[in-house]
Amino acid sequence: MPESMEQARVDRARAELEQAALRLLAIREHSRVELRRKLQSRCETSALLERVLDGLELQGYLSDARFVEQYVSSRKQKGFGPVRIRQELQERGVASTLIDPQTDPRDDEWRDQMRACCRRKFGDSPPADFKEQARRARFLEYRGFPSELIRDFLWNNPDTGFAP
Repeated sequence: MPESMEQARVDRARAELEQAALRLLAIREHSRVELRRKLQSRCETSALLERVLDGLELQGYLSDARFVEQYVSSRKQKGFGPVRIRQELQERGVASTLIDPQTDPRDDEWRDQMRACCRRKFGDSPPADFKEQARRARFLEYRGFPSELIRDFLWNNPDTGFAP
């Protein structure tokens, strides 16, 4: 096959790959690892895929930092805590350096988020007994809030904890 025909085929494959990536990014933000995984089956060589992903990053279409910001905001609105969000982002291949600032459990915002999550699920009344308090703790832990925050919220707070 002449070299120009081979180059045309590679250019066509690159353009198709770019279009597929842009369609996926138009639906929602993706991490680089997620996008690579979704596009691998459409690509002949990983080198071509990496060039396409690099190009998308240079053009500003693909950004792990923007993905983290959007993902944390979305999960926070759904009532999830920093521990669970951190784990989900790590599963999506995002670097810890991008995750850590967004999911710092010492941020007071997480305490407020946990309080709102608990209020939505259980109402404003404090737990009637220790069993109910433990149930609330398990729920908050499942949602991804750190045990220190849960303990402080349920056991060290007279307004929200069980008082025997």
